[in-house]
Amino acid sequence: MSTSVVVVDDQELVRIGFRLILERAGLDVVGEAADGAEATTVVQETGPDVVLMDVRMPRLDGIEATRRILAGPGPHPRVLALTTFDLDEYVYSAVRAGASGFLLKDVSPEDLVHAVRVVARGESMVAPVVIARLLERFARRPPAGEAPLALAGLTDREREVARWVARGLSNAEIGTRMFLSEATVKTYVSRLLTKLSLRDRVQVAVLAYESGLVQVGEAEDHERS
Repeated sequence: MSTSVVVVDDQELVRIGFRLILERAGLDVVGEAADGAEATTVVQETGPDVVLMDVRMPRLDGIEATRRILAGPGPHPRVLALTTFDLDEYVYSAVRAGASGFLLKDVSPEDLVHAVRVVARGESMVAPVVIARLLERFARRPPAGEAPLALAGLTDREREVARWVARGLSNAEIGTRMFLSEATVKTYVSRLLTKLSLRDRVQVAVLAYESGLVQVGEAEDHERS
């Protein structure tokens, strides 16, 4: 069955261009929207697998539209945020609202198609190190001394996996650091998603930073190591 997509952007030429690229690759564009308010209606009517969501639009931006779409009754589509700037507070807000990643608007046709297919499979589509940089710059920190209650039900080993995920490591890299097989790490990540009621590892990273489990500077330390 072909992956179904809704394209949301306030520029008609952008929507037309993305539609042509996706349809030529065999994907099914089931709807378009020019702003976030229209997007929520189109998504309800068409039930797509993936939404390409521009973050900056009039009337209702893509951040609030993402939040509303993912807060409604399931099953939920996967959301890919579209942006002009990669290290942007709008991008962080979109990821925090539940987007599974983001794409720059000048993305190549091949990368666009690849990204849609990846998130349709339930994976996140963004370089982990970029997510770590976004969180380092924009994540909201808990008050000093406040316990990370959201993570209270995790084991010590699960917390350690969450820290490495937030620092941008792949499952293979985490396995090397923790002397575990890649399959075992994948099991731990799946367990984290279930226990925390999260959709993907991007959300694990957001929670780890915002709960204080990972501190400012740790992602940069990983990049230098």
